[in-house]
Amino acid sequence: MRHFLIFSLIAILSGINIHAQDSQGNKKYLVLGVAFYNLENLFDTINSNGSYDREFSPQGARQWDGRKYWSKINNMAYAISKLATKTTPMGPAIIGVSEIENKSVLDDLVKAEQIKRRMLQVVHHDSPDRRGVDVGLLYNPRLFKVLNVTNHTLHIDSNPKFRTRDQMCVTGLLAEEKVSIIVNHWPSRLGGQEQSSYLREAAAALSKHIADSLWNVDPNQGIIIMGDLNDDPMDPSCAKVLNAKRDKDDADTNGFYNPFWKLLDKGIGSLAYKGQWNLFDQIIISGNLIDGKKSPLKYWKCQVHNHDFLKDTNGNRVGYPLRTFSSGIFLNGYSDHFPTEVFFTKEIKQ
Repeated sequence: MRHFLIFSLIAILSGINIHAQDSQGNKKYLVLGVAFYNLENLFDTINSNGSYDREFSPQGARQWDGRKYWSKINNMAYAISKLATKTTPMGPAIIGVSEIENKSVLDDLVKAEQIKRRMLQVVHHDSPDRRGVDVGLLYNPRLFKVLNVTNHTLHIDSNPKFRTRDQMCVTGLLAEEKVSIIVNHWPSRLGGQEQSSYLREAAAALSKHIADSLWNVDPNQGIIIMGDLNDDPMDPSCAKVLNAKRDKDDADTNGFYNPFWKLLDKGIGSLAYKGQWNLFDQIIISGNLIDGKKSPLKYWKCQVHNHDFLKDTNGNRVGYPLRTFSSGIFLNGYSDHFPTEVFFTKEIKQ
């Protein structure tokens, strides 16, 4: 238990809607973070995917050599180290990731000096995506135990040659409570937002199908859908297909609540383009994780980790995420996305 930070009820009353309050302030809680981070083209230096991978090789346009690769690894490890908070000093229990080339880059990442003490473990699966990028999961084995992993391919009937990232469903015990995390990187807006919306709506339908299948077996388990969805919370894929609600009181037990919707309403985003903030990097939670009635895990709050060191300070991108390259110039930055996180509490029985 020495790695768990437990807070008394008095210390966290301001941030949590507690239904059963202890007048003596004797209740104690474990705080658990679940994060997502698009690592922006975390490729190794080996050209193993023909023309799609040549760009990230020493001979390619980005001259992606060992120096740049290890700088990227160390930058991302540093960014992950800064996901630690006062309530989660060991960092998130779970971190979903996207835009990674293979398992080896994640193995290098978790061994980096800045985070190696956390002994994060890796879940990875090779997807059929044409660019060769995948999703993955990092987790702290002291807080999360993997029980099962399944991977789900998105098929588009009208375009049988379409290839994108598989959706990874990792089921496990988060502080001994059963949850499934569906990690996503939905199809891009290439060709236009409206013209490509049907692809993301199909991806949302696949996520919902996975969730419904899980609930058919165990209607009480928590489900978390996370990822770079390439859509905002109010877009059809999230708001209509997933039916993820803006207000938690509107979410059904076996439905979804999107806590990031209200953050975007306040102008807080995870990436920016031409002066417009978007919040593509969402973590959507099932209704049975909201109030602690159906599960001992209870939603507390969400956050976009838009720390100053992750921001660009030059030109027309001031305040935007400081990416690795801009207009072909190596910036030695982090990612074009900010990481996002949700926090849960679990009462510790005395």
